[in-house]
Order: sequence, then structure tokens, then C-alpha cells
Amino acid sequence: MPKSSPRVRLAAVALTAALFGASAPVAYAAFDDPDPKAAASAPVRAVGKPYVKTELLFGTAKPNGGSPVTDKEFRAFVDEVVTPRFPAGLTVENAYGQYRDAHGKIEHERSYKLTLLYPKGEARTAGAKIEQIRATYNKRFAQESVARVDDNELVDF
Repeated sequence: MPKSSPRVRLAAVALTAALFGASAPVAYAAFDDPDPKAAASAPVRAVGKPYVKTELLFGTAKPNGGSPVTDKEFRAFVDEVVTPRFPAGLTVENAYGQYRDAHGKIEHERSYKLTLLYPKGEARTAGAKIEQIRATYNKRFAQESVARVDDNELVDF
């Protein structure tokens, strides 16, 4: 069987997720109305305004066996670097992950997931701030990278 490219696999995963996601509102609508035909044809009203959700994944292991980034160091980083750029709010979650480093070694490490929400119209400005955050973390804690994931969302507060 021929191997498919990462782009083809990613497209297939995205299409599958979209198909499952498109069917979910209809399924939940059926619980609200005893008439399945009415539920299937009822429009689903989107709630919220267009926002971008950016998730940043910060590893804590330092190369060459250095001591990992501590909770205290990470909180200080958030207070000094992230909060001034995104004072409206953010979420930090403890995580555990792994990655293959530049030398091919799989590193297992405690990590942090930082979630930022900002209006879609501010994406260009926010993107520059996010890149400053990533570069500062890499430099301060001798990291190879900080992963970034961006998604379009509808958000209501």
C-alpha cells in the first residue's frame, strides 16, 4: 500500500472531523423536539463572536540535562511576558508530553498549555505578540521550540 503524504493524511483527518462535527448539532436537536423531521430541519443558531483561539505548548525539560523549568519560573514568565501582552485573560493548564528533539531523541516532559482567546480582527497584532512570547521562552529557558496551534472559534463571555 503506498504511503500518503502528511498533507493528504491531515486533509483526511480534517474531513472526517468536519463530517462528524456537522452531524452533532442535528443529533442534539433531536433531543429537544419529539418530531425528528422538525429537529433535522431546524436551523442551529451559532452563539458568540468570531475569535481566534491560540494554544501554546511549553516544554520544561532543558537540553544537556539542565534542571527543568519550575512552576515558580513559569508563573513568573507568564506574569512578566504573557500577561502584559494579553491582559484581558488567559488559561494555563498543566500537561505532560513528549517530542523528538533535534538529535532524534524522544524527550518526555512535564509541560504547560497556555490558551489565549482574542477577536479575529486582532489576529495580526496578537500573532506578533505570540511570536514574541515564543521567542522569549525559547531564549530564557534554552528550548528548541514552543508549539503553536490556532483555531477559529465562536466565543461568548
